[in-house]
Amino acid sequence: MAKTKVLMTGNEAIAEGAIQGGCRFYAGYPITPQNELIAYMARHLLPAGGVFIQAESELAAINMVFAAAAAGSRAMTSSSSPGISLKQEGISYIAGAELPAVIVNIMRGGPGLGNIWPAQSDYFQATRGGGHGDYRCIVLAPSSVQEAYDLMALAFELADRYRNPAIILGDGMLGQMMEPLSVHSPQPTVHRKKNILPNKKWALTGCKGRKPNIIKSFYMKEGDLEKFNLRLQEKYKIIKQKEQRCDSLFLEDAQVILVAYGTMARIARGAVTKLREDGKKIGLIRPVTLWPFPDKVFKRLAISDKRLAILVIEMSYGQMLDDVRLAVNCQAPVEFLGRSGGGVPSEGEIINKVRKLLRTREPEN
Repeated sequence: MAKTKVLMTGNEAIAEGAIQGGCRFYAGYPITPQNELIAYMARHLLPAGGVFIQAESELAAINMVFAAAAAGSRAMTSSSSPGISLKQEGISYIAGAELPAVIVNIMRGGPGLGNIWPAQSDYFQATRGGGHGDYRCIVLAPSSVQEAYDLMALAFELADRYRNPAIILGDGMLGQMMEPLSVHSPQPTVHRKKNILPNKKWALTGCKGRKPNIIKSFYMKEGDLEKFNLRLQEKYKIIKQKEQRCDSLFLEDAQVILVAYGTMARIARGAVTKLREDGKKIGLIRPVTLWPFPDKVFKRLAISDKRLAILVIEMSYGQMLDDVRLAVNCQAPVEFLGRSGGGVPSEGEIINKVRKLLRTREPEN
């Protein structure tokens, strides 16, 4: 498979990854810091045989994605934190209609309009559904420009496999940074001018020669909605069992394990490297799927070792922290380091926090 090295921002890499991954419909509305993504789609989706629409609002964009997904297209939208909030009703409808779609959130500081600096404070919104009803979105968190590109094909694949919305959760730092990128087609059956995808027998493609398909999220007969919700929960159990993904480093002998995702994990990894060079036994867990959260890796830790501690690091004031605590299940102390509103925990802050933790964990003579 031919590969070409190019220099791209994270936003552009996500857009190109989407096109290579089979996306043929995009609807969005501009908002910083993800505007390079929408601009790239405007330039390149039409030559790939797709449809690009700059909608009149975020609400219009997500409902256009609903319609395109219902017709069987690989469809996506993108925005940043306040814009994603406006899309929540539509995302709930997409989940309720069991449609595959991809939503990209390049997070910025909040609450409210906040600012355009990077943050990770939309974790709750992404992993807990975000809109009304008992539903879940598959959530993937890239930590590099290359991974942002590569995960787009996976997002569309998982969305199709489970007929479920999938979210790419990045931040303003990832969206704006430029890195060398190996461009290739992660799914060889998808070509820029051909859209060869699995047959979607449920799609609304016209019913000549077959019974009509019905896509809905509205159940008026007593008991029908509860039955549907129970079926959704069974699907989510399967996703949770089969689709957990994470990267880990130096877990075998670690006395303190850092947990961070996205670009924050890159800074944490630098701290791990420096602390290891200093002889400190430090490990790292980087969740790639935020939902399903990779709790299996925590269950495999040597939590019987009383010296083990967990340090969660986020560009928020403790949102992934809840999932780590649930995964650890009170078997090891869980500490936290976080900043938000555009504040980013530095490598030095992490190292100082770890050193303090190690001093408190040292056995008394």
